[in-house]
Amino acid sequence: MNQKRKIAVVVTARPSYSRVKTVLSAIQQHPDLDLQLVVAASALLDRYGSAINYIEKDGFAIAAKVFNVLEGENLTAAAKTTGIGILELSTVFDNLKPDIVVTVADRFETMATAIAASYMNIPLAHIQGGEVTGNIDEKVRHAITKLADYHFVASENAKERVIKLGEEPNVVFNTGCPSIDLATTVLQSTSLPFDPYEKYGGVGAKPDLSEGYLVVMQHPVTTEYQDSRKHIEATLEAIHSLKKPTLWFWPNVDAGADGTSTGIRAFREQHQLPNVHFFKNMEGKDFLQLLQHSSCLIGNSSVGIRECAFLGIPVVNIGSRQNRRDRGGNSIDVDYSQEKIEAAILFAITKGKSLSSPIYGNGNAGVYIADLLLQLPLQFHKTITY
Repeated sequence: MNQKRKIAVVVTARPSYSRVKTVLSAIQQHPDLDLQLVVAASALLDRYGSAINYIEKDGFAIAAKVFNVLEGENLTAAAKTTGIGILELSTVFDNLKPDIVVTVADRFETMATAIAASYMNIPLAHIQGGEVTGNIDEKVRHAITKLADYHFVASENAKERVIKLGEEPNVVFNTGCPSIDLATTVLQSTSLPFDPYEKYGGVGAKPDLSEGYLVVMQHPVTTEYQDSRKHIEATLEAIHSLKKPTLWFWPNVDAGADGTSTGIRAFREQHQLPNVHFFKNMEGKDFLQLLQHSSCLIGNSSVGIRECAFLGIPVVNIGSRQNRRDRGGNSIDVDYSQEKIEAAILFAITKGKSLSSPIYGNGNAGVYIADLLLQLPLQFHKTITY
């Protein structure tokens, strides 16, 4: 009887769980794979909407928890959080002895996963490499590409870019984005199947959603973190001026998050925001349901570029965080200007839904990735000749 191949997947932030949920399911259900789920960093912090409750509710056993986030939400804290992550994850990997480690996307904490696995001679698989955005995430993403042994990219352009970075074509696979797997499950939904206020609590007003609503998810940009408060205030002014029902999600734990959070709290105290309700987090499928029935998504989250392109949801993409990322036909790019944000929102609402774009996959990434994790040879060195 063959021993199961052990796959350690490290989830470091709340969006990362939604990104790889179908991969986790496919690994868990595969008869020849053993899932070792490691939850770390901001995915464990309640103030950013702890993902761990949803992970356990979905039936995933957690092999290890890594508490490594340093308070501060600035560049120094981000660097030190990464360093602590390397220390802690090295111990976790030493205990679990995985055959392959899987790291997700481009957040600064994922660098710790990649470094720890690489120095311990554990084969490393990277999901969502090869994309470009124009901020610190791009540096992290490309650095992880050079550390990784296998590349599960989300688009053809990303695949070509990883190969141009010097990776062997036979270890680069366009699997599509696993988050699109989840999005396929809500395409046929005709109405919002839950009450978000009742199910998720949150704070603020409870505007009537029956005639349409906006969703806002705006994170600080790490290379512009000093301006995070000014950036969020432009969006707040636009939403306050439009007076449309709005569901607003709290930012990620990034450098500048303090400025974003302080800006939201100060504006809320001054203006009350009778049309806005705030949430920390939401289960992945519920969040996609919420987007599916919204009038528009506003902010700078990659969900606007990926899932919303597949769902055809109008998106007002603000600022530089998603610069140069592959686009569907659903997004409007604007800078940090109240007037431009307002105009773009009104235009997006009038334009309505776009055709579904398969640019980031068609919904079978999780199973494809699980199959690859079983079939690929266990290698932790580069075979390429430069």
